[in-house]
Amino acid sequence: MNPIIRKCLLSVAGLAAAGGAVAGPAAAHAAPVKGKGDRTADYEYQAQPNFFYCGPASARIALSAEGRDVSQDELATKLGTTQNGTDSAIDITRVLNEYTGGKYRTTEIRDDVATPEQVARLRVDIRTAVDDDRPVVANILGGARDVDGVEHSYPGHYLTVVRYEGDADTVLIADPARPDTPTYWMDVTELANWIAGRGYSS
Repeated sequence: MNPIIRKCLLSVAGLAAAGGAVAGPAAAHAAPVKGKGDRTADYEYQAQPNFFYCGPASARIALSAEGRDVSQDELATKLGTTQNGTDSAIDITRVLNEYTGGKYRTTEIRDDVATPEQVARLRVDIRTAVDDDRPVVANILGGARDVDGVEHSYPGHYLTVVRYEGDADTVLIADPARPDTPTYWMDVTELANWIAGRGYSS
C-alpha cells in the first residue's frame, strides 16, 4: 500500500478535545500581517465544520491564497471525502491543481522518521511555495510539539503551512481543527517527522 494513502479522520471526542467544531459554521480569520524577516502566503483561515473535513478545510485555506472562494463541501465532493476522511495527499494535490492550473506536486516522506535530506527538501519546498503565495498542505499522523511545547496529536489529519521564518527552520501551521488556536509555530524537523510515512502537497 502506498504510504501516503492514509485517511484524515478525527474522532468526535478527539476533535472536541482539540478545540475543533463538530457542527455549525466554520470560523474564518484574517491572515497574519507580514513582518520583517519572514514570509507569509496571503490566506484566509477556516475551521473544519465536522470531524472528517480536515482535507477540504486545509485545501480551502490553501486555495484562499489564490483568491479562490471555494466551499468545503465542493472540495469534499471533488476529494471524495467521506466520514472515513480524505484518502490521500495525492487527492489533495489533484484537486488543488484543478483550481491552480497545476502548481502543486505531491512529495512523500516514506520513512518512519524523516531523513536530513527529507527535512532539507521540505524546508526548500515550503520556502518556494509560500514565496509564491501557495500554502503547503501536509498529511500528518500522531503527535508533534510546537515551539511552545504544546502537543498536537491526531490519528490522521491534514493541515496547512502558511508562513515561515528565516530559512524555514520554523513554520506557521494553520490547523483547521483548532479554531480556538488556529495557528501555531513548529520546527520544520518536527513537522517533517509528523508527516513521516505520509506526504505533502506543495
